[in-house]
Order: sequence, then C-alpha cells, then structure tokens
Amino acid sequence: MAYDESNIFARILRGEIPADRVYEDEHALAFHDIGPQAPVHVLVIPKGAYVSMADFGANAPPELVTGFFRAVARVAHDLGLEEGGYRVLANHGADAGQEVPHFHVHVCGGGPLGRLIARGG
Repeated sequence: MAYDESNIFARILRGEIPADRVYEDEHALAFHDIGPQAPVHVLVIPKGAYVSMADFGANAPPELVTGFFRAVARVAHDLGLEEGGYRVLANHGADAGQEVPHFHVHVCGGGPLGRLIARGG
C-alpha cells in the first residue's frame, strides 16, 4: 500500500489539523485520541511517511525506530500510566481495524482495560 499524504495524521504532522498534543520531539508526535476507548487514550505517530508497523520496521532508519519507541515509553511515563499499567497497541490492515494509513500506536490506560483477547477452549 502506498502512503497517502492526505491522511489525517500526515495533515496533523503538517499542522493543517489541530490535535491535543501531549508530547513531541524530532521522532514522534503524541496526542489524545478524539474517540477514546480508555480513560487515557493517546496516539503516538512517527515523523515520517510509514503506512504500517511492517513498513516502519523495514524502511525507517534505526535512529527513528529507537526514538519512536522511546517516545512511546516517555508518553506512558509522563501520563502517569506506569504504576497501574497500560496497553500499547498497533493495528495493521483492515482485518485488524487500522483506520488511518499512517503507522501509529495507541497508548491506553488510566484504569482497568479488561482482556484484549478472550480465553478460548
């Protein structure tokens, strides 16, 4: 899948659309999700044109990969999520529910989140 420069996260990175920002550095931007699924629900996006985790892992330079995941950890820390716990989730493709074709992770916490995958027998 080719990167679409008109996707909403690319527009947020360019400053064309406002976002409730909680963190930004040279590698990443973090902002509150507009449709939160947890008491704290923040999206972290890399500064670069990457469609998915696979694209990011294969094509981003090592310093961006490292800086991005350090930013994810810092966001969780800065939001006070470490003690109670938090979840980091990245969707890849339609079957997983990826809605925006720009690689991003969800950082969710602030209370009990429940099980992500039900136990099966």
